[in-house]
Amino acid sequence: MKPMRPLWLAIVLDCCCVLLFVIIGRASHVKGESAAGIASTAWPFLTGLAGGWLAARAWRRPFGLFPAGVGVWLGAVALGMVLRVVSGQGTAAAFIGVALAFLGLFLLGWRVVAGLAGRRL
Repeated sequence: MKPMRPLWLAIVLDCCCVLLFVIIGRASHVKGESAAGIASTAWPFLTGLAGGWLAARAWRRPFGLFPAGVGVWLGAVALGMVLRVVSGQGTAAAFIGVALAFLGLFLLGWRVVAGLAGRRL
């Protein structure tokens, strides 16, 4: 049986990436960093992240770039944007582009770094 630590580490890293995106975004628009404000902005993306984990079956290879990384990235953005629309939050084209770029860089980026570090060990 495989140890659970890599799975939980991947989940925590993915959630941290989404929360970093939300906190930086709220700070850049002077929305404030209250816990309630962060939660109201983060929940669609965290739900999308969970949907991406399920769709990609990311638990099989949580550190893998594909399908795990790509699945969680696209799930976080696509489902996150749909949930933002349903909940009455904005989804301007520029915001979608920024979300794709930032979350792609971070959700895929930590997996690339982990893969390179694993090869060197």
